[in-house]
Amino acid sequence: MTELFVRYDRSRADGLLLYARSRTVPRALVVLVATAGLAVWAAHGLDAYVDPERRVPVVALAPLFAAAVIGSSLHTASDELDRTAARPWWLQRLVHLSALTALAAALLSVSVLGHASVFGPPAMIRNMLGSAGLTTAAAALLGARLSWLPAFGYVSAVYLGSAGARGLVGTAVWAWPVQPGGERGAWAAALAAFAVGGALYVVRGARAEGAPA
Repeated sequence: MTELFVRYDRSRADGLLLYARSRTVPRALVVLVATAGLAVWAAHGLDAYVDPERRVPVVALAPLFAAAVIGSSLHTASDELDRTAARPWWLQRLVHLSALTALAAALLSVSVLGHASVFGPPAMIRNMLGSAGLTTAAAALLGARLSWLPAFGYVSAVYLGSAGARGLVGTAVWAWPVQPGGERGAWAAALAAFAVGGALYVVRGARAEGAPA
């Protein structure tokens, strides 16, 4: 009986390892660490102690790059085999997305530590969740290779165009990537994006390359 459990555990571990390799998860981990290092370097060079808003480029753009890395790891070269597998893949997808998003949020939060700031770890975590949600939704609808594009367009447009909209009703909701960490509307928008995007990906998986819309 013990031998059967050992074999089952080994088989399960081999399956998880195969899944991770098929999605290039090891490479994604390396790039996430490198992205976090770049964010630390960028935040240090902005002299945020003079004005906390100098952290906004890091808080808005670093999660975007990390989400693009996560999105690229959702691609698989064996889509047909995955869809015809005897066991559903939703649990692996959920663990995959949750683990990489949590790791990216933890790593990037280090770049904005050091002193109290409205653009500290809470804002970084929120933006990581929101950016990951946009990316995973795009992966489910457009495919993993293009999953970075909608998030990049949206966050870039908000970053460049939200300065003149401060104080307007609803700004905290649609301009969540550049809001302070305590804005409830921004948190609601980011969490909604992560919930919807994550659910789409977990249920449907990434859209196959070349598949009809």
